[in-house]
Amino acid sequence: MKRIALYSLMLVAFATAQAQTTIDDVLQSISANNKELQANAQLTEAQKLEARTDNNLPDPTVSYAHQWRADDNKDKLGELIVSQSFDFPTLYASRSKLNKMKSTAYDAQAMAYRQEVLLQAKEVCLDIIMLRQELALLTERLHNANELATLYKQRLQAGDANILETNKINLELLNVKTEASLNATALRNKMQELVALNGNIPLSFDADAYSAIVLPTDFDMLKTEVIAADPNLQSLMNQRNALRQQVSVDKQGWIPKLELGYRLNTETGATYNGLVVGASIPIFQNRNKTKVAKAQLLNNDFLQENATLRIESTLLQNYREAQSLYTSMNEYQQTFQSQQDLRLLKQALTGGQISMIEYFVEVSVIYQSKQNYLQLENQYQKLMAQIYKFQL
Repeated sequence: MKRIALYSLMLVAFATAQAQTTIDDVLQSISANNKELQANAQLTEAQKLEARTDNNLPDPTVSYAHQWRADDNKDKLGELIVSQSFDFPTLYASRSKLNKMKSTAYDAQAMAYRQEVLLQAKEVCLDIIMLRQELALLTERLHNANELATLYKQRLQAGDANILETNKINLELLNVKTEASLNATALRNKMQELVALNGNIPLSFDADAYSAIVLPTDFDMLKTEVIAADPNLQSLMNQRNALRQQVSVDKQGWIPKLELGYRLNTETGATYNGLVVGASIPIFQNRNKTKVAKAQLLNNDFLQENATLRIESTLLQNYREAQSLYTSMNEYQQTFQSQQDLRLLKQALTGGQISMIEYFVEVSVIYQSKQNYLQLENQYQKLMAQIYKFQL
């Protein structure tokens, strides 16, 4: 029996461990199941395939002419021409290189889109953790309010308390119940939002504490890391490489297109076979294409410079705000350590050392301070998630 009980406890512990999930587990699931990411993956694949079509051979042409004399139907002429046109071979190699650069840019765009979706999911997870921490705080308040309500109901019946004090406690009890109900609704909505991001596939997420994230002290090193890994900048840089290659391709547009084919002529009593060789002179089709490609390249340079400045500015703002929040969080923690314990306050109230008004003033300050700390920590975690978005 002891062995059975031990095995049962081990199975329960194993099942509990399996049920627990981290934010990384949730993000991995959403990365695989999110419908927006799946749609964007198909769009990226379509863009790559469309880019490859620019390097396809033109369609072959087949024509046949049949002629006869008006005065003698016995004399007939026939002509069959089968031909295939194509660009100079070096142009196909240049286009192939261009398509690879475009594909790399499309992959970077897809990565940027993926990071935005996962950042949204991570922020939802962080909100769920905050709501659970608030629920724990509300549960503590509700427990204290219930104990006081029971105590003062007995005191009121015994004549040791007045109706005003009892009503004050009952009002506190009602307020806590209302806040707990709102918290439960918000928590359910956030969990539903997380499930929707997971393609409406149910998932488990029971974390109630944040992972420790220390704010880096070297901003310049952080900035270098963020800029080097930002997928939007990588996409623009890959687009720049593709545009430079496009300029090279357009410069080769002056090379004539070639045509090679087979020709068959038939005449009454005779047949003639031969080759067809031709070339098209690019006088009109390639006009201004090189200028367009150079203008697009210059436009990309400006966009890349502007994107870099915007990333640096946003990063600096988030970093400074995170510093401020981190300082405030430390101040709250130090204050909590030296603050009067709630249990001692309740003992002082029930012992008659402080009045009901004094108790509720002290308790309100303590609970409001704890609520402020939870919100500060949530904001800090979200800012750090935005700063390290490139790691998602």
